[in-house]
Amino acid sequence: MDKLYDLIVIGGGPGGIGAVVEAKVLGLKKVLLIEKTDNHSHTIRKFYKDKKRVDKDWQGQAVELEGNVEFVDGTKESTLDYFDKLLDNEKIDSRFNCEVSKVEKRDNIFYIYSNCGDFKSKSVIVGIGRMGKPNKPNYKIPLSIRGQVNYNLDKCSNGEDIIVVGGGDSAVEYACELSESNSVLLNYRKDTLTRPNPTNQAMIKEYASHGKVRLKLGVDISSVEAQHGKVKINFSNGDTELFDRAIYAIGGTTPKDFLKACGITLDSKGEPIFDENYESETKGLYIAGDIAFASGGSIAIALNHGYRIVNHILKNQ
Repeated sequence: MDKLYDLIVIGGGPGGIGAVVEAKVLGLKKVLLIEKTDNHSHTIRKFYKDKKRVDKDWQGQAVELEGNVEFVDGTKESTLDYFDKLLDNEKIDSRFNCEVSKVEKRDNIFYIYSNCGDFKSKSVIVGIGRMGKPNKPNYKIPLSIRGQVNYNLDKCSNGEDIIVVGGGDSAVEYACELSESNSVLLNYRKDTLTRPNPTNQAMIKEYASHGKVRLKLGVDISSVEAQHGKVKINFSNGDTELFDRAIYAIGGTTPKDFLKACGITLDSKGEPIFDENYESETKGLYIAGDIAFASGGSIAIALNHGYRIVNHILKNQ
């Protein structure tokens, strides 16, 4: 812990990557990126299907990039390659498989404790995402079919009967993509799909009109059972159907306990409290990325967070 960093960023997603790159470009010399998984961009690697589109303007939000990271539309693969290049070019000091347990501030210095050692820094950015821990249904999933109830597309194959549960962009994209080689039902508890971006709304409308994806809207799921080695879905209106696989795309949760362990104050809804500079109630401790905006998902917005935060740090040195 002898070395004092200018900035330590916790979280290797787009917000964290943007922050460390901006820090180096704008003049902070001692910068460290800490990520608890074995590589950066864990959510993209784990939850995005190969060749999935990655948009700069997520959900139709036109975002002008303010900093030095020139992010453009691409695929899962091109996005990961670009972030690799950014980290390599700026020679970012990184620690992977490094899980932070606590952050403390003493005498205007932050002490970061982790399973790979302890560090100290003048400023800290917490840039973890919401999707690291996906939301799960509140009803029990029988042990015998848990391998067939998933939260991404990793285990999907061809020729399956699949139900996709959710009403956001991921649910729509999963359903449309899977329908190319599977029979797919998209279920959402509300009557209409209002959350997806305009492109995805048009896409699901087209797929549904051509019979590629069946829609079951305005109906919730009351329980799930195992029957004949399949996933039996019991709907709230009394209907039942059997599927080979169920995919839940119902969002992710804010990691409240971790934020508290970092010294970040939460509001009554469990969301982090921060000001217009993304600074928490602890001076020098910032929030960036998905946890800084409830809707989440926008890489461009997360990159802008990093740029603004670093400029605020430099301004107050």
